[in-house]
Amino acid sequence: MGGVACLSASDALAKWLGDFYPAIQLLFLRGAVAVPLMVLLVVWCEGSPALLTRNLQVHTIRGVLNLVSACSFYFGLTLLPLAEATAIAFAAPLFVIALSLPLLGERVERQRWLGALAGFAGVLIVVRPGSASFQPAALLPLATAIGYALMMLTARKIKGTESMLTTMLYIVLAQAVLSVGLQPWYWEPMQATHLPAIMALSLFSTLGLGLITQGFRIGPVAVVAPFDYCGLIWAALLGWLFWNELPDAWTYAGGLVIMASGLYICFRETRGSR
Repeated sequence: MGGVACLSASDALAKWLGDFYPAIQLLFLRGAVAVPLMVLLVVWCEGSPALLTRNLQVHTIRGVLNLVSACSFYFGLTLLPLAEATAIAFAAPLFVIALSLPLLGERVERQRWLGALAGFAGVLIVVRPGSASFQPAALLPLATAIGYALMMLTARKIKGTESMLTTMLYIVLAQAVLSVGLQPWYWEPMQATHLPAIMALSLFSTLGLGLITQGFRIGPVAVVAPFDYCGLIWAALLGWLFWNELPDAWTYAGGLVIMASGLYICFRETRGSR
């Protein structure tokens, strides 16, 4: 839940900065700013040996997934209201649950499927495919949902000997390295007044991904995934405060269905544990 709050703040900053810079530039900047800070933090907390990883292949795959899904979402934010883009991206828990069996071999019970499918139905209420109000831009956060789900599932492939700080370091390192080669084609001159927002974007996105990754590492994915839904509250609040975006009735209805499905899954898992 802390990670989702951080990512919501990062998304709001990306939506604002997206009016001035392309998505791939923002991703490079947030990675480039975060890498030296993360190196210092890792060395200070755990020593220089923690800079090394035995999971370089996994981190590379996660870096590619992160780059593609974040670019899709950042671009979508410039075309859609913050709450609507966030609600569509909440299809991610459905993909997490659906892919946990073939990728991780985790058994998914029927009740979890019912809850996840209800959540996806809520996404369809928000998107309304086939209606006059449907926007092709809605496919961008949907692509983000698939990439995000794969990224979180691959977190389980990281060996337990690696700390959360090391994992966070390689998230931002892959982001900076994989995006730097594209900058000559997309780079826009920087404005000094935007530097604090870019620093905050880097801080919130790195901390958010790190906290969420740790959650998926130590908990069953079907239990952890539904907590993403609290981000819809943050997105609606931030969109209203800074852009005066008021979601329509369909967005509210779909959001309620999405959150209800997540709470249902959480309730089932909690009762099963007791």
